[in-house]
Amino acid sequence: MDDDCLPTALWVESHIAQCQAACLPVYVINKGAHSGASVLLKINGLGKGLQILTQVRNADGKLCWMHALPQIEEKEDLAESDVDAYIRRSIERDPDIWALEIEDQNMKNPFGGEIIG
Repeated sequence: MDDDCLPTALWVESHIAQCQAACLPVYVINKGAHSGASVLLKINGLGKGLQILTQVRNADGKLCWMHALPQIEEKEDLAESDVDAYIRRSIERDPDIWALEIEDQNMKNPFGGEIIG
């Protein structure tokens, strides 16, 4: 079954289970709508930086990820307060959004998919 056909809640829950199987701590910041919701991922490198990725679709309609708060310079780290504020604003605008935090020193997106932009 294609991931695009799964309800968001099931898709998220299956990825959470994969993170747990890989011993990656994952926390649900906001439990969104069962179906049709978008996902925000806060990737915490535990002292090695932060990323905030938002789920988008590319020109072909395929699920991808985009940096929600791109760093101004490659060497500049995002402040956790800025990332958390972005998540709060996103939830205020759309309470149906799923927001998750993953702890991974490798700073990889365990949900897979291409990162564009």
